[in-house]
Amino acid sequence: MYGAFPVPVGSGYRSGYLARPDKAGRYPTVLLLPGLEGTTAHEKSVARGFARKGIATVVVDLYPPDAGTGHATGIAAYNALTDGEALRSLDEAAQFLESPDVDWSQSDRLGLLGFDVGGRFALIAAAHRAWAASAAVISTPLTGDEQRRYPVADMLEHVSVPVLGLYGAADDLIAAESVDEAQSRNQSGSWLLYEGAGHAFYDEAADEFDPAAAADASTRLAGFFTQTLPAAVLSELG
Repeated sequence: MYGAFPVPVGSGYRSGYLARPDKAGRYPTVLLLPGLEGTTAHEKSVARGFARKGIATVVVDLYPPDAGTGHATGIAAYNALTDGEALRSLDEAAQFLESPDVDWSQSDRLGLLGFDVGGRFALIAAAHRAWAASAAVISTPLTGDEQRRYPVADMLEHVSVPVLGLYGAADDLIAAESVDEAQSRNQSGSWLLYEGAGHAFYDEAADEFDPAAAADASTRLAGFFTQTLPAAVLSELG
């Protein structure tokens, strides 16, 4: 079961997308946070892939609905979004999943998956929120945000839940040395580099798409969330 899914945030909504198994029951649930481009076909494809493996996934676009689309617009929207605002939006998404309106989520402990800058907010939430059971990031910058309220480098030592970081060793935007530094700072995490892979190695629509690295990443992500989130509880019907 999948499709557009407006996520209640405050008095309004954030654009979202839901993919979940089609059998009745409560399933481990991941909040997927897109990068600068917002929700694209790639995020939707990843969500559907998780659903096929028994993991419900809600894509949450943290930018306002009128923010527009495109890389340049995304940079402006990201710069305008404070870390505090992002955390509040994630809190409200988590609270909604715990509401009586949702009967398909194991919502007491959620997973977080962030692509590119979306991974910053995943790591920040993992460091500050009890509802966060685990966090995974792909190609998330680990430097360059020192002016923000919660620089990622400072957060890593405070994340005690399991973390999985996946990066391309040939990423021209993120130095491999910063990934090694993240591993040394984050004792609860596993930070991996794919030899020869670039920044967009996981996005099948990108020129840098690396099929082998992406396939391995998908397997690792599904296993990671299966191991770190509450198990599914299926419902008997009739």
